[in-house]
Amino acid sequence: MSLHTTIHLHNVPAGREADYAAWFDGPHRDDLARLRGFRSADRYAITPQQIMPDIPQPWRYLSVYEHDTATPEIDLPALAPLLAQARDAGLIDDSDESERIHSYAMYADWAFSPNHRADQPFSGVSIILANFVAGREAEYHHWYDTVHSPEVTRVPGKVGMKRGRLSPVQLEPKRYCPGSDLVLCAQQTDDLLFTVKDFSARARGVSPSGVAFAPRSASGSVARTVHYFGKVSGPAFWPGGIAYDGDLSVYPADFARPAASA
Repeated sequence: MSLHTTIHLHNVPAGREADYAAWFDGPHRDDLARLRGFRSADRYAITPQQIMPDIPQPWRYLSVYEHDTATPEIDLPALAPLLAQARDAGLIDDSDESERIHSYAMYADWAFSPNHRADQPFSGVSIILANFVAGREAEYHHWYDTVHSPEVTRVPGKVGMKRGRLSPVQLEPKRYCPGSDLVLCAQQTDDLLFTVKDFSARARGVSPSGVAFAPRSASGSVARTVHYFGKVSGPAFWPGGIAYDGDLSVYPADFARPAASA
Protein backbone atom coordinates (compact mmCIF):
# COMPACT_ATOMS: atom_id res chain seq x y z
CA MET A 1 0.00 0.00 0.00
CA SER A 2 1.06 3.63 -0.44
CA LEU A 3 0.29 6.63 1.76
CA HIS A 4 -1.16 9.70 0.07
CA THR A 5 -2.31 13.02 1.48
CA THR A 6 -4.67 15.40 -0.27
CA ILE A 7 -4.91 18.97 0.99
CA HIS A 8 -7.90 21.16 0.13
CA LEU A 9 -7.21 24.87 0.63
CA HIS A 10 -10.36 26.93 0.29
CA ASN A 11 -12.62 29.71 1.46
CA VAL A 12 -16.26 29.59 2.53
CA PRO A 13 -18.82 32.30 1.71
CA ALA A 14 -19.61 34.62 4.60
CA GLY A 15 -22.51 33.27 6.61
CA ARG A 16 -22.10 29.69 5.34
CA GLU A 17 -19.42 28.57 7.82
CA ALA A 18 -21.84 26.55 9.96
CA ASP A 19 -23.32 24.94 6.84
CA TYR A 20 -19.90 23.85 5.65
CA ALA A 21 -19.00 22.46 9.07
CA ALA A 22 -22.26 20.49 9.22
CA TRP A 23 -21.68 19.10 5.73
CA PHE A 24 -18.07 18.11 6.46
CA ASP A 25 -18.76 16.32 9.75
CA GLY A 26 -22.05 14.84 8.52
CA PRO A 27 -22.78 13.67 4.95
CA HIS A 28 -19.23 14.22 3.78
CA ARG A 29 -17.71 11.94 6.43
CA ASP A 30 -20.31 9.30 5.59
CA ASP A 31 -19.36 9.46 1.92
CA LEU A 32 -15.63 9.39 2.71
CA ALA A 33 -16.03 6.23 4.76
CA ARG A 34 -17.16 4.41 1.61
CA LEU A 35 -14.05 5.34 -0.39
CA ARG A 36 -11.53 2.59 -0.97
CA GLY A 37 -8.24 3.30 0.78
CA PHE A 38 -9.60 6.22 2.82
CA ARG A 39 -8.00 6.58 6.27
CA SER A 40 -9.01 9.90 7.82
CA ALA A 41 -10.02 13.51 7.27
CA ASP A 42 -9.87 16.64 9.40
CA ARG A 43 -10.57 20.28 8.84
CA TYR A 44 -8.64 23.32 10.03
CA ALA A 45 -8.97 27.12 10.05
CA ILE A 46 -6.19 29.66 9.55
CA THR A 47 -4.70 31.00 12.77
CA PRO A 48 -3.57 34.56 13.54
CA GLN A 49 -0.22 33.15 14.67
CA GLN A 50 2.07 32.62 11.68
CA ILE A 51 5.82 32.06 11.37
CA MET A 52 5.86 34.01 8.08
CA PRO A 53 3.22 36.67 8.77
CA ASP A 54 4.15 38.84 5.82
CA ILE A 55 3.40 36.26 3.12
CA PRO A 56 -0.10 35.96 1.67
CA GLN A 57 -2.48 33.65 3.53
CA PRO A 58 -5.16 33.38 0.83
CA TRP A 59 -7.07 30.48 2.37
CA ARG A 60 -9.16 30.55 5.50
CA TYR A 61 -9.64 26.77 5.63
CA LEU A 62 -7.64 23.59 5.07
CA SER A 63 -8.98 20.05 4.86
CA VAL A 64 -6.53 17.16 5.05
CA TYR A 65 -7.48 13.78 3.58
CA GLU A 66 -5.36 10.68 4.23
CA HIS A 67 -5.36 7.62 1.98
CA ASP A 68 -3.55 4.29 1.95
CA THR A 69 -3.89 2.78 -1.49
CA ALA A 70 -1.87 0.73 -3.92
CA THR A 71 -3.72 2.30 -6.86
CA PRO A 72 -3.85 6.09 -6.33
CA GLU A 73 -4.67 6.61 -9.98
CA ILE A 74 -7.97 4.80 -9.32
CA ASP A 75 -8.76 5.76 -5.73
CA LEU A 76 -7.71 9.40 -5.34
CA PRO A 77 -10.01 10.78 -8.07
CA ALA A 78 -13.03 9.41 -6.17
CA LEU A 79 -12.62 12.34 -3.76
CA ALA A 80 -13.21 14.92 -6.50
CA PRO A 81 -17.00 14.47 -6.90
CA LEU A 82 -17.41 14.62 -3.11
CA LEU A 83 -15.69 18.00 -2.99
CA ALA A 84 -17.75 19.08 -5.98
CA GLN A 85 -20.85 18.60 -3.83
CA ALA A 86 -19.71 21.45 -1.59
CA ARG A 87 -18.87 23.58 -4.62
CA ASP A 88 -22.26 22.90 -6.22
CA ALA A 89 -24.04 23.73 -2.95
CA GLY A 90 -22.38 27.13 -2.83
CA LEU A 91 -20.24 26.24 0.19
CA ILE A 92 -16.92 27.19 -1.43
CA ASP A 93 -16.06 30.76 -2.34
CA ASP A 94 -13.81 30.56 -5.38
CA SER A 95 -14.57 34.03 -6.70
CA ASP A 96 -10.85 34.82 -6.80
CA GLU A 97 -9.88 31.33 -8.06
CA SER A 98 -7.91 30.69 -4.88
CA GLU A 99 -9.19 27.15 -4.27
CA ARG A 100 -6.41 24.58 -4.38
CA ILE A 101 -6.48 20.77 -4.19
CA HIS A 102 -3.07 19.10 -4.14
CA SER A 103 -2.35 15.40 -3.65
CA TYR A 104 1.01 14.09 -2.43
CA ALA A 105 2.64 10.67 -2.37
CA MET A 106 4.09 10.59 1.14
CA TYR A 107 7.66 9.48 1.74
CA ALA A 108 6.64 7.94 5.08
CA ASP A 109 3.96 8.13 7.75
CA TRP A 110 4.12 10.45 10.77
CA ALA A 111 7.44 10.67 12.60
CA PHE A 112 6.48 11.65 16.14
CA SER A 113 8.73 13.13 18.81
CA PRO A 114 8.58 12.38 22.56
CA ASN A 115 6.34 15.47 22.83
CA HIS A 116 3.48 13.61 21.17
CA ARG A 117 0.49 12.57 23.27
CA ALA A 118 -0.87 9.67 21.29
CA ASP A 119 -4.15 9.57 23.20
CA GLN A 120 -5.07 13.12 22.18
CA PRO A 121 -5.93 14.76 18.84
CA PHE A 122 -3.82 17.40 17.18
CA SER A 123 -4.61 21.00 18.05
CA GLY A 124 -3.62 22.02 14.56
CA VAL A 125 -1.21 21.56 11.69
CA SER A 126 1.14 23.64 9.63
CA ILE A 127 1.95 23.08 5.99
CA ILE A 128 4.99 24.08 4.00
CA LEU A 129 4.69 24.13 0.24
CA ALA A 130 8.38 23.44 -0.21
CA ASN A 131 11.06 22.94 -2.85
CA PHE A 132 14.60 21.62 -2.92
CA VAL A 133 17.48 23.05 -4.92
CA ALA A 134 17.92 21.30 -8.26
CA GLY A 135 20.57 18.60 -8.13
CA ARG A 136 20.53 18.43 -4.31
CA GLU A 137 17.43 16.32 -3.65
CA ALA A 138 19.25 13.50 -1.81
CA GLU A 139 20.96 16.03 0.45
CA TYR A 140 17.63 17.75 1.11
CA HIS A 141 15.91 14.54 2.20
CA HIS A 142 18.86 13.47 4.36
CA TRP A 143 18.86 16.82 6.15
CA TYR A 144 15.11 16.72 6.76
CA ASP A 145 15.05 13.12 7.98
CA THR A 146 18.13 13.15 10.19
CA VAL A 147 18.40 16.77 11.32
CA HIS A 148 15.47 19.07 10.73
CA SER A 149 12.47 16.85 11.45
CA PRO A 150 13.86 15.66 14.82
CA GLU A 151 14.73 19.19 15.94
CA VAL A 152 11.47 20.80 14.76
CA THR A 153 9.25 18.18 16.40
CA ARG A 154 10.96 18.73 19.77
CA VAL A 155 9.82 22.37 19.91
CA PRO A 156 7.18 22.77 22.66
CA GLY A 157 3.79 22.12 21.11
CA LYS A 158 5.15 20.54 17.93
CA VAL A 159 4.77 16.78 17.95
CA GLY A 160 5.17 15.22 14.49
CA MET A 161 6.09 15.65 10.85
CA LYS A 162 5.63 13.86 7.57
CA ARG A 163 6.55 14.83 4.04
CA GLY A 164 5.58 13.99 0.49
CA ARG A 165 6.04 14.75 -3.20
CA LEU A 166 3.34 16.02 -5.55
CA SER A 167 1.56 13.01 -7.00
CA PRO A 168 1.09 12.58 -10.74
CA VAL A 169 -2.58 12.09 -9.83
CA GLN A 170 -4.24 15.46 -9.20
CA LEU A 171 -7.90 16.45 -8.77
CA GLU A 172 -9.88 19.19 -10.46
CA PRO A 173 -9.56 22.10 -10.35
CA LYS A 174 -5.92 21.48 -11.28
CA ARG A 175 -4.18 24.74 -10.47
CA TYR A 176 -0.66 25.99 -9.91
CA CYS A 177 1.15 24.67 -6.84
CA PRO A 178 4.27 26.61 -5.75
CA GLY A 179 5.92 23.62 -4.07
CA SER A 180 6.97 20.22 -5.35
CA ASP A 181 7.04 18.90 -1.76
CA LEU A 182 4.69 19.04 1.21
CA VAL A 183 5.94 19.32 4.78
CA LEU A 184 3.06 18.61 7.18
CA CYS A 185 3.67 19.31 10.87
CA ALA A 186 1.34 18.49 13.77
CA GLN A 187 0.82 20.61 16.87
CA GLN A 188 -0.59 19.85 20.31
CA THR A 189 -0.73 23.20 22.06
CA ASP A 190 -3.21 25.74 23.34
CA ASP A 191 -0.59 28.49 23.03
CA LEU A 192 0.44 28.52 19.39
CA LEU A 193 2.10 31.90 19.81
CA PHE A 194 4.48 30.31 22.34
CA THR A 195 5.21 27.44 19.95
CA VAL A 196 5.81 29.69 16.95
CA LYS A 197 7.99 32.06 18.95
CA ASP A 198 10.17 29.27 20.36
CA PHE A 199 10.50 27.72 16.90
CA SER A 200 11.86 31.05 15.68
CA ALA A 201 14.08 31.43 18.77
CA ARG A 202 15.60 27.97 18.33
CA ALA A 203 16.25 28.71 14.66
CA ARG A 204 18.13 31.87 15.72
CA GLY A 205 19.90 30.21 18.65
CA VAL A 206 18.26 32.38 21.33
CA SER A 207 15.69 30.03 22.88
CA PRO A 208 15.48 30.08 26.71
CA SER A 209 15.69 26.28 26.45
CA GLY A 210 19.29 26.57 25.31
CA VAL A 211 18.45 24.48 22.24
CA ALA A 212 19.57 25.81 18.88
CA PHE A 213 18.71 24.40 15.47
CA ALA A 214 21.51 23.28 13.21
CA PRO A 215 22.18 25.63 10.27
CA ARG A 216 19.56 25.32 7.58
CA SER A 217 20.72 23.17 4.69
CA ALA A 218 21.44 25.03 1.48
CA SER A 219 19.70 22.15 -0.32
CA GLY A 220 16.32 23.55 0.79
CA SER A 221 15.05 26.27 -1.51
CA VAL A 222 13.95 29.58 -0.02
CA ALA A 223 11.02 29.36 -2.46
CA ARG A 224 8.53 28.10 0.10
CA THR A 225 5.43 29.23 1.97
CA VAL A 226 4.34 28.27 5.49
CA HIS A 227 0.76 28.27 6.79
CA TYR A 228 -0.57 27.44 10.28
CA PHE A 229 -4.10 26.15 10.91
CA GLY A 230 -6.11 25.15 14.00
CA LYS A 231 -8.42 22.13 14.15
CA VAL A 232 -12.14 22.86 13.77
CA SER A 233 -13.69 19.47 12.91
CA GLY A 234 -14.71 16.28 14.65
CA PRO A 235 -15.87 15.54 18.19
CA ALA A 236 -12.45 15.58 19.94
CA PHE A 237 -10.18 18.57 20.52
CA TRP A 238 -6.87 19.17 22.24
CA PRO A 239 -7.70 19.52 25.97
CA GLY A 240 -5.15 22.21 26.80
CA GLY A 241 -1.53 22.80 27.68
CA ILE A 242 1.63 22.55 25.62
CA ALA A 243 2.84 19.08 24.71
CA TYR A 244 6.52 18.99 25.66
CA ASP A 245 8.78 16.41 27.21
CA GLY A 246 11.21 19.07 28.41
CA ASP A 247 11.16 21.73 31.12
CA LEU A 248 8.83 24.64 30.38
CA SER A 249 9.86 26.40 33.60
CA VAL A 250 13.02 27.74 31.90
CA TYR A 251 10.86 30.06 29.80
CA PRO A 252 10.03 33.46 31.33
CA ALA A 253 6.38 34.13 32.04
CA ASP A 254 6.29 36.85 29.38
CA PHE A 255 8.13 34.79 26.74
CA ALA A 256 5.24 34.72 24.28
CA ARG A 257 3.30 37.72 25.60
CA PRO A 258 5.57 40.51 26.86
CA ALA A 259 4.31 42.27 29.96
CA ALA A 260 2.43 45.49 29.28
CA SER A 261 4.44 48.62 29.95
CA ALA A 262 3.46 50.69 32.95
